[in-house]
Amino acid sequence: MCDTMVALGNSTADGSVIFAKNSDRQPNEPLLTIRVPRRKNEKGSKLKCTYIEIDQVEETFEALLLKPSWMWGAEMGCNEFGLNIGNEAAFTREKQGPESLLGMDLLRLALERCQNSEEALHLMIDLLGRHGQGGNCGYEKKFFYHNSFLIADPKTAWLLETAGDYWAAEEIKDVRAISNRLSIGSSYDLCHPELVKHAVEKGWCKGEGDFHFAKCYTDPLITRFSGSLDREGTCSSVLQKEKGRITMQTMRGILRSHEEGLEGKQFARHSLKSVCMHAGFLYGDHTTGSYIASLDGENHTYLLTGGSTPCLALYKPYWLIEGENFSFAEEEDIEALEFWVRREKLHRHVLVNKVPDLDAYLAERDRIEAWIDQELDSLKGDLGNRSKLLDLMDQALAAEEKLLDETFAGIPDPDKPGKLDGNPYFRAYWNKQNAKLVRT
Repeated sequence: MCDTMVALGNSTADGSVIFAKNSDRQPNEPLLTIRVPRRKNEKGSKLKCTYIEIDQVEETFEALLLKPSWMWGAEMGCNEFGLNIGNEAAFTREKQGPESLLGMDLLRLALERCQNSEEALHLMIDLLGRHGQGGNCGYEKKFFYHNSFLIADPKTAWLLETAGDYWAAEEIKDVRAISNRLSIGSSYDLCHPELVKHAVEKGWCKGEGDFHFAKCYTDPLITRFSGSLDREGTCSSVLQKEKGRITMQTMRGILRSHEEGLEGKQFARHSLKSVCMHAGFLYGDHTTGSYIASLDGENHTYLLTGGSTPCLALYKPYWLIEGENFSFAEEEDIEALEFWVRREKLHRHVLVNKVPDLDAYLAERDRIEAWIDQELDSLKGDLGNRSKLLDLMDQALAAEEKLLDETFAGIPDPDKPGKLDGNPYFRAYWNKQNAKLVRT
């Protein structure tokens, strides 16, 4: 489960393209912040993705990946050209295929091989046609789905929605939010050549006159229970209301939002309808990482949590430049895991009521973010100053480390179990997850 948004320059306060996503996955599934360099590859070489091997290209581009620890692909990320992509699980009537490319593999392949949104769109369509999509996407339990993607560069954005081998694509005009549901209707810019014919053969529509991609191809039951309609509605309503004055802070507020009535109770109840998703039920995921991009100028600006639970996490600035100490190389997977788990342990302490003054933590987090926002404003027009960017990243990371140290130091008897709130199932669910996280 996830939510992804984009606002083009005609809808933002400063004319930049702003892209944002929450990655919702199983609660103990680490989301690593990995940076891969530009590479020259041997002609005719092969590439091992999560499940299958495909032809490698002779050159791949530098990319930042927010990726589940166990798979090759990524949930979201960017590359050296400012291309950004986020994926969504989509539940369709098409049967699941054999192990092939995951949606996360398609996303990473596009970031490593493409320079803009249109190139990425056509590459993903081509790869889907040649290799298909399929395979278990779950971490501790099996989970299968098809995918949709928001693809953005500093000027344009596209939406690609898939159902098995079939797909439709729409060029974004101003703002768009997507969730775990097909949303393209009877109007689109590109589609699979057999898209309508296949739907007619299946009896999902009579012909082009009544064809509607989402209505024809959606699995209505799973989609309904995903909470995606509510989350997409929340995101879309804010984007429409704020159109023309959208900022990275607008996106941050959306990514932290909860369904009506849950605010203040999110650590005692699960919620599939919250953009900041909280696990705790038989089905549903948890937001394991959050990401915002402002695509403008020489060095595109990012805000990353590097950890789960946006309503707790600190968003820190990031630039894809040499010398930064935020991301990890792919071979530094243990260090990347430790970085994520350290932040996750704050969430687990809050869940079991071990943080004595959560309000004080949140107040200090907000103070740090206000300072970061002020620094980002002062850097506008000076994003080519690499030393200033590196210094701000280091200061923000140090401020977060200090806040975490102080918060953990204030926990009485840290090794003593705390007490969960919520109903019996919620408590049993998180007791099980907490025991497993210790072994992660």
